[in-house]
Amino acid sequence: MKITVNKDDLLPALERAKRLVERRNTIPILANVKLEAVGDRLTITATDLDMQATATVPADVTEAGEMTAPAHTLGDFVKKLPGGTVSITHDDKAATIRSGRSRATLHTLPTADFPDLACGDFSHTFEIGADALARMMERVGFAISTEETRYYLNGIYMHRVTALGLPCLRMVATDGHRLALDQVTAPDGSEGMPGIILPRKAVGEMEKLLAPRKDGSARLEVSATKIRLTAGDTVFASKLIDGTFPDYGRVIPAGNGKRADLDKAALAGAVDRVSTVSSERGQAVKFSLGEGRLTLSVTNPDGGDAAEDLEADYASDPLEIGFNSRYVLDILAAFPAAQVQVALNDAGSPALFTIDGAPAPAFVLMPMRV
Repeated sequence: MKITVNKDDLLPALERAKRLVERRNTIPILANVKLEAVGDRLTITATDLDMQATATVPADVTEAGEMTAPAHTLGDFVKKLPGGTVSITHDDKAATIRSGRSRATLHTLPTADFPDLACGDFSHTFEIGADALARMMERVGFAISTEETRYYLNGIYMHRVTALGLPCLRMVATDGHRLALDQVTAPDGSEGMPGIILPRKAVGEMEKLLAPRKDGSARLEVSATKIRLTAGDTVFASKLIDGTFPDYGRVIPAGNGKRADLDKAALAGAVDRVSTVSSERGQAVKFSLGEGRLTLSVTNPDGGDAAEDLEADYASDPLEIGFNSRYVLDILAAFPAAQVQVALNDAGSPALFTIDGAPAPAFVLMPMRV
């Protein structure tokens, strides 16, 4: 293989690929990226056996071929080059990278040993706006569980539903304390797709891939065991969590008749301030609702107490309920509107955060004793 490529094209592709490569790897080939030169393109691939990322960049290909090279060593060396073009040549045992007066020779491993995660059939393929896909992940991702014993909650559940008579593509995440839900109109081609659970790490990589392309579209390919995302010149594939997501509809309250309309920014600021004196373990804030007002208060036997009054559009019976302040702030950070409606029932029932009762986005929060 013999190619010349612009550093400004090569480096971002290497950076995207090597995010999947652990610096310490017990399987030598997984410490490498695969480079394949064909026509006028260079394709760079990295995998950790659960995920795979492939980026394609323009290149002047003098001699087509393929090789693998240590991902971090190659990426770090290219990053430190002064700029301009980079030439890469490869024989059977080593690759030489040159730019200006700089050069490095790296040991390589056979490409036959490099695994291909993205191969196989995908039952459903559809186009979706990159912004819509990224937005759903951002709004629900904070609620992904980190408890490894309930592995089926360690990701986002993506599935197709009918909501208010319309087909929707929905994402849901929960850790048992809070639940986040968002949806978009179902894209053509998603009919009959299986419900899938996207792993937490894959969600993070997909968000990074979609971030610079929010005005464009992305292609999703789905099967019962894998997902593949194509955005621009980068393809990302991941295995899915093999498990059954719980029936989350049972925990979304439908009969909460006490509703408070609040200013999101004012609520977030007040919760943040009063929670300053809460204990590190408890982080509980009491919400005391009365006609036209909300009082937030914290009592910490070791640290003191704090309280703050807010205006609230609330006309139901007085109610006191406690919430974990960090969970409230997480929901408000993901909440897309300036006004938030909180639907409540009693001190022992979950609260529902929505935009004026709309079905999505929606956030459910379990109460705490205070």
